[in-house]
Amino acid sequence: MDILLLEEASCSYDLQPFTLTRSILDIRMGILTLREKWAHYLGQDAFRLSTGEHRGPALPANLLPNAELASLVRRELEYGPLTSAGVERLLVHGRLIRYPWDIFHYNNEALREDFTLLTSGRQSQPIPAGVQAIAPEQIFIEAGAKVSFSILNASTGPIYIARDAEIMEGSLIRGPFAAGTGASVKMGTKIYGATTLGPYTTAGGEIKNVVFFGYSNKGHDGYLGDAVIGEWCNLGAGVSASNLKNNASDVRVYHPATGTWRLAGMKCGLLMGDYSRAAINTSFNTGTVVGVACNVFGDRMPPKYLPDFSWGGEGNVRYEWDKALRDIANWKKLKNQLLSETEIMRLKHIFGQLNN
Repeated sequence: MDILLLEEASCSYDLQPFTLTRSILDIRMGILTLREKWAHYLGQDAFRLSTGEHRGPALPANLLPNAELASLVRRELEYGPLTSAGVERLLVHGRLIRYPWDIFHYNNEALREDFTLLTSGRQSQPIPAGVQAIAPEQIFIEAGAKVSFSILNASTGPIYIARDAEIMEGSLIRGPFAAGTGASVKMGTKIYGATTLGPYTTAGGEIKNVVFFGYSNKGHDGYLGDAVIGEWCNLGAGVSASNLKNNASDVRVYHPATGTWRLAGMKCGLLMGDYSRAAINTSFNTGTVVGVACNVFGDRMPPKYLPDFSWGGEGNVRYEWDKALRDIANWKKLKNQLLSETEIMRLKHIFGQLNN
C-alpha cells in the first residue's frame, strides 16, 4: 500500500485558535486525535503531511477518519499513490471538520467510532461494586482506572474510562463519554454526552457536549456546554459560559483568520485556545472565542473575542511576554510537565504576529 498524503495548509486557518499551536492532525475528537485515528486504521507510517518532498494529490487533513473511510483509502492506495479522482471519491465518504464548533458538533459520532475501534477484541475491567451502571456492555474501563460510587448511564452512548483516570464518588455521567489517561472527574460532577476529557484533564460542575484536548482544568461548579477547550487551560471556580442565546437564534462566532463573524448553529459555548485561563466567577457570552495564552479576569463579561495574549477582560491589553511565559511554565509544573523549547518558539511566533 502506498503512503496517504494529508494536506493542511488550506484548512488550518479556519480552525484557529486551535491550529495556532498544533497541526490539524493533533486535534482531539472522540477519544483519539486525528493523527492517532489514522495510525490505528492505517498504521503509524502509512500517512504523512503533504509538505516538502512529499507532494501530490492529498486528502484534506481536517477529514474525520472512520472505519469506512479507512477501508476505502486502503483500496485506493493498493495499486499506487492517491490520484485527484481518488481524492474526489473519498471526500464523498468523509466528514470535514472545518470550523472549531464542528469539533463538538460531531464529537458524538467520533466517540462512538473510537469506542468501537479501541474496544474491539479487548476485555474491560469489571465495573466496581457500588457503581450503578446502565447498559454495562457499553462501558469500558481500562486497567488502573478508578470509579467510585457513581452512576454511569451508557444507554445514550458508550462510556470509555482510560488507565489512571478517576471518577470520584457521586458523579453522574451519561454517554457518550470518554475520560483519557489520568483524567479526573471530581465528586458530584454532572456530565452529559457527548463529552471528551483529554489526558490529565480535571472536570467538575456541570458539563455537556464539551471537548477538552488535554491537561486542562474545570474543576469546580459552573456550567460549560457545546464548547472546545484547548490544552493547559484553567477555568476557575464558578466560571460559566452561555451556549444558547436568549432569543434562541443562531450563534455568531468570530473567525480570527478573516476578522468576520460566522454562524455556528443554535448552540455554541466557549472556544478557548491553549494556555488560557479565566478567573473565578468569570461569565462568558454565547459563542465566545478566547485566543492563545490569555489571562481573563475583571468585573464584567468579556467581549465575544479575546485576541491571543490578552490580559484582563477587555481584550485591549496585552500579556507581557516574560510574564506570560513564566505563568504558563508555572501551570505546567502543576501537572509535572515542563515548558519545552518547541512550545516557546511556537508561542514566540504567535506573540510576534500581534505586531503585524
